[in-house]
Amino acid sequence: MNHTRLLIIGSGPAGYTAAIYAGRANLSPTLLEGMQPGGQLTITTEVENYPGFPDGVDANELMDAMRRQAERFGTQILPNAATSVDLDVRPFHVTLDDGSELTADSIIIATGASAKYLGLPDEQKYMGRGVSACATCDGFFYRKKVVAVVGGGDTACEEASYLAGLATKVYLIVRKPYLRASKIMQERVFGNEKIEVLFETNTLGLYGEDGVEGAHLIFRKGESDERQYDLPIDGFFLAIGHHPNSELFAPWLKTDENGFIQTEGDTPCTAIPGIFAAGDVADPRYRQAVVAAASGAKATMEAEKYLSDLNPLA
Repeated sequence: MNHTRLLIIGSGPAGYTAAIYAGRANLSPTLLEGMQPGGQLTITTEVENYPGFPDGVDANELMDAMRRQAERFGTQILPNAATSVDLDVRPFHVTLDDGSELTADSIIIATGASAKYLGLPDEQKYMGRGVSACATCDGFFYRKKVVAVVGGGDTACEEASYLAGLATKVYLIVRKPYLRASKIMQERVFGNEKIEVLFETNTLGLYGEDGVEGAHLIFRKGESDERQYDLPIDGFFLAIGHHPNSELFAPWLKTDENGFIQTEGDTPCTAIPGIFAAGDVADPRYRQAVVAAASGAKATMEAEKYLSDLNPLA
């Protein structure tokens, strides 16, 4: 059974940054890339808000550069995903998807969060070509265009308000006859002349040749006044929440009502010494690559201190 002082589970900005810092600290980390090397960022085409790239950078190129930087400093990168963990034993025990096993003195969990989708085949068809789950990431590409946001909570209202500062028109598609958002967010939406709320409306699909050109919608589905129609739009934003990839660790770690791992104060430390959480799996609020990267650095700095206290002579 292989052993590592520091195991990093996840390969997004948080995971790779943690690995870069760990490698430079001579911790000889092992990183599990998981099912989606590079993380959620790789489903975005171009990243324009990551510092250091005045002309923007291709998301896959950015993550590949982080990966190579982590390797340069001695990170052992495995193409595996973790299928089970035991955080009750020391060293911690991890089983991989190929049946092999690892033990680790410390673990940084950087498994990220996955955007929730409606489940329409067209969402995958147009991903990166008009469909997005992050207005802050991709909104710039829709300046002076018409977009739609799906959702009725605070996140949807926030994204609609943000997009209204860029687009000429924003439709907020809400399946219920009311908004679930807080009062102040509702006021922002209703007070913005660029935003039009489409209540009791569901999306049936999307259409377009080289990208999204519109959405097939249905009003009051199943009712006597049901009506189907097409809405011309240039962009379709999902804002129905994110699901943290924390199930593997939930039996041992504290999570909030949505499954995000809870850490202690403004640190990446969990309730279990030696276990740290970084990036979107522990961040229900910001969900930005630069924030995830910073949290990865913080996690390694805490892990380095923990390992030094564990074995001062190592």
